[in-house]
Amino acid sequence: MLLEIVWWISVIFIFEAMIGYPITLLLLNKIMKAEDNFKIRGYEPTVTVMVVAHNEEKVIQEKLQNLINIDYPKEKLSILIASDCSTDRTDGITEDFIREHRDIDITLYKSVNHWGKTNAQNEAQRLVTSEILIMTDANAMLEKNAVRELVSSFSSKDIVYVSGQLKYTNTINNKTAGSEGTYWKIDLKCRDIESKIQTITAGNGALYAVRNEEYVEIKPKECHDSMFPVIYALDGKRAIYNKDAIAYEKAGEIDRDEFKRKVRMNRIILHGILPDIRVLNVIKYRWFTFFYLGHRTCRYLLWLMHLLVLLNSVFLFQKSIFWKFTLILQLLFYVIAIIGWLTNSKNKAIRITTYYCMAILAQWNGMFNVLTGAAKATWEKAESTR
Repeated sequence: MLLEIVWWISVIFIFEAMIGYPITLLLLNKIMKAEDNFKIRGYEPTVTVMVVAHNEEKVIQEKLQNLINIDYPKEKLSILIASDCSTDRTDGITEDFIREHRDIDITLYKSVNHWGKTNAQNEAQRLVTSEILIMTDANAMLEKNAVRELVSSFSSKDIVYVSGQLKYTNTINNKTAGSEGTYWKIDLKCRDIESKIQTITAGNGALYAVRNEEYVEIKPKECHDSMFPVIYALDGKRAIYNKDAIAYEKAGEIDRDEFKRKVRMNRIILHGILPDIRVLNVIKYRWFTFFYLGHRTCRYLLWLMHLLVLLNSVFLFQKSIFWKFTLILQLLFYVIAIIGWLTNSKNKAIRITTYYCMAILAQWNGMFNVLTGAAKATWEKAESTR
């Protein structure tokens, strides 16, 4: 009986993470008829756009050109390149660009320590004096109105964080990117509804903004994408999503790159399951508790839930035809994923199955790194996204 209970609980967790939660949000959206957050048009606070770069010589010139073409008053816009101990031509290209554009406020900050993206952000932020701090990746190109859109969303004092929308540019012609694109569209829809109702549970490193006075230094192994919305929600503030603030970049085009990216994302997987016990206080935090448990906790537990489902199916195999069927079905699912990986199949169903199993395997890798102390704050960029 205990094995059966554990099996069903695990299945419910998996269903909730991948299907139940998005469906529930769609229903909530229809019932509550939540509207987009009001925007302040014409609001023009001082802004610093920060780009953390580690060995980004392939894209830093294009990124700088993209930023100086942003539609925002030049006297209120500063650009800050935080070089995380780059060893290629990133610093030299940036310095040349600064000399060629002396009429624009561009600063190159070189990190004292090579401790990864978050540490570089912490170090560089100490130089920022503007009202709004915008973070964006070196390989993410912004639409001209992206900055205006982000700042327009700071329509009330309780809104302290605004995440933009990342659009992948290569999802049609590439199978790996296409699988990531499918997942990402669903995730963005969830964030849009969370934002309308109360607050989002995670941001997007490609493009987001924060009130500079609300910036919080976090540990180098942690990342703003996952930690800032939680920190602010527990402080009674809001982190919202603006789908009209758009950045474009390439998704990983080969499975190896995408796998490495997901392993890096799971370097704090244990902490992400329940980052703070206060998250469980549904009376105080209302919808945020439901959002976090459904959107984050369930997903961070997929590695464990899939293991429990498989092991319990093995132990229950002899009990009935039902349990035989569940085990065979799981084994078939994993075999399809392996075939998709080995053959690089173009079949959409096989590709999605392979992508999903790759994401679960990345969670296991992340768990292994956490338990063995191999998880690190520094990162290796996915070359196929440049």
